[in-house]
Amino acid sequence: MSSGGIDPTALSEQDLNRELAHLHATRHETFLHGSSDALREHTARTFDLEKEYMRRHPDRAVDPRRTREGARAASARA
Repeated sequence: MSSGGIDPTALSEQDLNRELAHLHATRHETFLHGSSDALREHTARTFDLEKEYMRRHPDRAVDPRRTREGARAASARA
């Protein structure tokens, strides 16, 4: 899937993080009220930027509660 906008590989770290934050902040509104084209483009751009973030940060810190095992353990304790 390829989206419009600046190629994610060309973005600085700061720009990539800013773009991701903006897309995540606007996702719900786009989902509820955007046209089919807007939702498709939003999804494509988000995917492209997230893929680039993961490429740059393959060993990022993962919150244990955000894994299946961690979520199941938390549910068992509840």
